Formats: sequence, C-alpha cells, structure tokens
Amino acid sequence: MAPDMKKIGIIGGAGYTAGELLRLLINHPQVEIAFVHSSSNAGVPVDSVHEGLVGETDLVFSDSVDLEGIDLLFLCSAHGHSRRFWEENDRPSGLKVVDLAQDFRDESDGYVYGLPELQRENIRNATLIANPGCFATAIQLALLPLASAGLLPAGDVNITALTGSTGAGVRPGATTHFSWRSDNISVYKPFVHQHLAEIGRTLEKLQPSHEARLNFLPMRGDFARGIFVAAYLDSELSSEEALQLYKNYYADMPFVAVSDRPINLKQAVNTNKAVVHVESHAGRLLVTCAEDNLLKGASGQAVQNMNLLFGWDETLGLRLKGSAF
Repeated sequence: MAPDMKKIGIIGGAGYTAGELLRLLINHPQVEIAFVHSSSNAGVPVDSVHEGLVGETDLVFSDSVDLEGIDLLFLCSAHGHSRRFWEENDRPSGLKVVDLAQDFRDESDGYVYGLPELQRENIRNATLIANPGCFATAIQLALLPLASAGLLPAGDVNITALTGSTGAGVRPGATTHFSWRSDNISVYKPFVHQHLAEIGRTLEKLQPSHEARLNFLPMRGDFARGIFVAAYLDSELSSEEALQLYKNYYADMPFVAVSDRPINLKQAVNTNKAVVHVESHAGRLLVTCAEDNLLKGASGQAVQNMNLLFGWDETLGLRLKGSAF
C-alpha cells in the first residue's frame, strides 16, 4: 500500500448503502478496504451479496473488527445500532468515523452534521461525521439558499418528495416487494417523517427567525432509486432573481447543479449530484431537486465527507455520469 493511502473499515456491510459504498471505494485511488463486517455473512464473498461487484473484488465478509488497523470507519448499520456499537467498542484516538445512520445527526457526542453544502469547513476540521438522511439532503439543498438569505416565508413551506424502493432498505417488506411497488404510488409518514428534525435544525441555524411550518408528504415511487422533491412557498422573488440566488450560493459546490430548465430524476440517478431548479409563479416559488438516494443521499455523500476529512479533492472517486436512458 502506498504511504499516502488510507485504510477503511465498514460495519453493516450487507445493506444497500454498504454495497454502494463498496462500489465507490473499490475504485477510489486513495483507499484500501481493510474489512467489511457482517455477522450474518461472515466468511461469505462480498460479491455473493453485492452481485454488481462480481469481478471487481475478492473481499470476504468478516465477523471481527480491527479498529486499531484502520484510519476511518464507515457505520452502515440500521438506525440505533451506531450508539450500541460505541457502547461495546472503544474508538482509538484519531480514528475518523462517518456514520450513515441517524444516531448522531443532532451533533451529539462530538459529531459534525455532514452536509458539505452547509458546513464544508467544519467537516474538514472534524473527526466524527453524521451523514445526513436521504430526504433531508434533497430538501435542504432545495431550501438552503433561501434560508441563508433570510428569505423563507412566515407562511408554510409545502414539500412533496417521491423516493425509490431502495430507500426502504434491503430487507423486503409489505410495501417494498416488486408486486406491490410496481405501477403503484403511496404516501407514508405524512407530516411526521423523522428527517424533519434535521431539516428543522439546519433552517433554524441559517434563519433563526424562521417559524414556518414544513408540510412534508413523503411518497413511495414505483422505481428503484432516486428522490424527487417539489417544494413551494410564498415569495416575491422573480424566476431570474431566484435562479441567480441559487447559482451564487452553489457556485463553488461541485455536487449541486442549478439548472435553467425544468429537471428530471434521471439527471441525478447514479451520480453524487443534486440537480436543482427554481421558478416563480404569481407570488409563489417552486423549487425542485433530484438526487440519487443511495449516492448523494447516502454513500456518495459519505465518500464526499471522507475526502474532506482527509484533505483530498472533494470530488475524488465521485465523478459519475447519470444514466439518461
């Protein structure tokens, strides 16, 4: 291993986010994967679970963890398991952590909330990162420029967001299996989705006077991956003013593309990009945002955070083209 390479460990290696993380890290020029932990798959080749990696890796799942032998640990287990992991294991001094669960998104226990477009410099100077939720990422990217300029309205912000079936995790359930999901759409957790908490914290930080209610309707879509957000709110901004505001805010953000034209989901799927469009309609502003829930909404953003933690180019290993057809 070259002297500037970093060793990486992964906990919870059998799920969708870990599979995407492996796909990115196997081809990342600065890292070596030391172990992929999965108690239920110990001794099994990684590519027998993540079949898209056939021919890409000889890694085997492990049931042991060597935290002393790595530079960074990704936690990919279910929500609640990260806190349990640290109750059972001591973190070596200097070990960097990127947690993809929601356990520390309130920035407790020394974690920094890892939305680069919000606090890139804080991430660069951190050791522990709480990776944002998938819906939370897309919705925040749709609203950050307005909140930073103090332009969120006193009235409600209405948000509808459609997500693919991979957002529900790898284990099949009544609302995720193919025969139910195919040719079907449904609402779930209306107005009470867990990602509202982290979105609210961000908006309050940027615009303390903001008291508007977020009316969030999450929806299940009949596709595998991606999130499409449509948010609308009262605003006196013209389309031209709003577009300029968004372009200025994201000018040095490599993974947010502000489009002059209406957007679609395929522009973002299979990339670490969020694509945003904004337009005015008679005193109302419509903001749309598309992202891949497994990449910019999870594993791609986790790698982006890793790059920042190690002082590398933020885009390293993440220059991915969307599948437009």
